[in-house]
Amino acid sequence: MRLKGVHHVEFSVLEYEESIKFFDKMFGWLGYTSFSTLDIEYRSTYYMARFPFFHSYIGIQPARAGIKLNHEDQSTGIHHIALWAKNRKEVDDFYTQFLLKMNINVTDAPAEYPTYTPGYYAVFFNDPITGIHFELSHTPMLPSISSYLMWIRTLRNIWKKHPEWKTPPWKEAMRKLPPKKEQA
Repeated sequence: MRLKGVHHVEFSVLEYEESIKFFDKMFGWLGYTSFSTLDIEYRSTYYMARFPFFHSYIGIQPARAGIKLNHEDQSTGIHHIALWAKNRKEVDDFYTQFLLKMNINVTDAPAEYPTYTPGYYAVFFNDPITGIHFELSHTPMLPSISSYLMWIRTLRNIWKKHPEWKTPPWKEAMRKLPPKKEQA
């Protein structure tokens, strides 16, 4: 089993300098570390948690062309990126102390999402310059019993609406991927 997922993601942004000002504020608020390529070979600014032992990072590069994104269009490309929050309080504080104060377009206020996984809690918002859709989410290592029961209840109610499903949604949704040896 893999222990880590995405290594890094890089975005091409409109109005690079203005975008960097926004991301500096946002990632600074969240306690990230940043570094620049110093324009050696290419121009990019990176943000990461847990420097120098990072798990993943986000790069911002100037776009050569394009228009402001609208995630609601669900056009080809990244729909949104979710950042890890330490806990629910960080999600709530980020919402009130950063997003609302900066007048950022919040598409979904902080809430629990019992269809995702037990205890999943998040806020969704748009980068004001390029329109990249972000999520700040917290998933507890050990969800509370009430969160687990809410997840089960929610998925059972969804299952009732799908008589074609032979197993509960938490099993029905699982897909088997071909192993390496079958991909030659």
